[in-house]
Amino acid sequence: MTADAARVRAADQFTDLSDFGRDPWWLILAKAIVVFAFLVLTVLVAILIERKIMAYMQNRVGPNRWGPWGSLQSLVDGVKLALKEGIVPVMVDRPVYFLAPIIAVVPAIMAFAVIPFGPEVSVFGHSTPLQLTDLPVAVLYILAVTSVGVYGIVLAGWSSGSTYPLLGGLRSTAQVISYEIAMGLTFAAVFLAAGTLSTSGIVAAQGRFWYVLLLFPSFVIYLVSMVGETNRAPFDLPEAEGELVGGFHTEYSSLRFAMFMLAEYINMTTVSALAITMFLGGWQAPWPLSLWAGADSGWWPVLWFVIKIWLLLFLFIWLRSTLPRFRYDQFMNLGWKVLIPAALLWVMLVAFYRALRDDGKDGAAIALIVCGIAIAIAVVVGVRRHYAAARAEVRAGGPPEPAGFDAASGGFPVPPLPEQRGERALTGRAEGGVDAGRDPGGGGPGDGGSENRKESSDV
Repeated sequence: MTADAARVRAADQFTDLSDFGRDPWWLILAKAIVVFAFLVLTVLVAILIERKIMAYMQNRVGPNRWGPWGSLQSLVDGVKLALKEGIVPVMVDRPVYFLAPIIAVVPAIMAFAVIPFGPEVSVFGHSTPLQLTDLPVAVLYILAVTSVGVYGIVLAGWSSGSTYPLLGGLRSTAQVISYEIAMGLTFAAVFLAAGTLSTSGIVAAQGRFWYVLLLFPSFVIYLVSMVGETNRAPFDLPEAEGELVGGFHTEYSSLRFAMFMLAEYINMTTVSALAITMFLGGWQAPWPLSLWAGADSGWWPVLWFVIKIWLLLFLFIWLRSTLPRFRYDQFMNLGWKVLIPAALLWVMLVAFYRALRDDGKDGAAIALIVCGIAIAIAVVVGVRRHYAAARAEVRAGGPPEPAGFDAASGGFPVPPLPEQRGERALTGRAEGGVDAGRDPGGGGPGDGGSENRKESSDV
């Protein structure tokens, strides 16, 4: 039996917009509770597994104290944060300061409302799809809700009344703008191929083959964008501890700090589920499990969906364990000079494919796959060349030295930047002294320190 035959036989399992809005109130409430519980449990398990995997990759022990093999470590950490004192600095804008963690968490949970977990099943005699709800513009709803969540980070940095949180909030703003453009362009390619913005409709459109094959460049660009969107390493610049202490949440403690961590891991789960829905067939079973006629019916699709989510969460953990943090200019260059131009070119090719498909050209899919592989290779080559140029600059001694520093050149006196101070220090060392205008023997300019020492030695 071929995979296509299995898909055809399971075609009646796919849901559409007409299947929603018929559930009784208790079933809708039960679905909402299950979604919330799934997200919270996923966060608890993800934190523990992340620490275990990172310890294994870095040759460390990892959590091993609380529970069997440290299995209760995440729960104990949550209790510890709840019992800590909530310190509120004096200079904060209190209403915004308290509201920011809530703004970060609530949209992260709301975005999961339109993610399909599985096909239509029977629950206590009621036939219902394994999805809380669906909309004709469900993917745009996810984009809008997750964009609101970024306000929590920005407002947390602004309301803290401190420099480092403010810089972290500003970085987050630039980061989201840069990478949501690329992410939106990858979604545009999926919309063109599927002909719908409904999440259940996009899963149904992948009945013959998944969009990871047809739209491979979009998948690659989305993977990079989702890491940048969730502020995860190597793109965790808004909370870079080596530069900004803790970034936007520096002034937060206790449960308010825990809410930011909860929002980060829920966002990881949400963007992973969205990647599965858009490119990896949603809840459909992978090959060769798809050869089994019952793989996409009943409750089995929930298992395939959860396995796919954990594979993408492992990718997040793997990246954090192995890659160093990007410099900010590298990060912005990757978004604006590589991802966005490649995504624009790819959307044009997908639109051309859609026009050919509407005209009945069967070979258009093969041509699109070939073009997609070529563009993906071009993106990889472009990234490698970019970093090769950066490494060459480092080997050559860095960028050109800045010109002499004038504190009042802009009309208002400002302190020198680090590289401007560095130029002065290097000049002083080259002349053999701590300060260019000071004799190393201790005499000041014009005090004849060297001559006096020479005269005393002659005597």
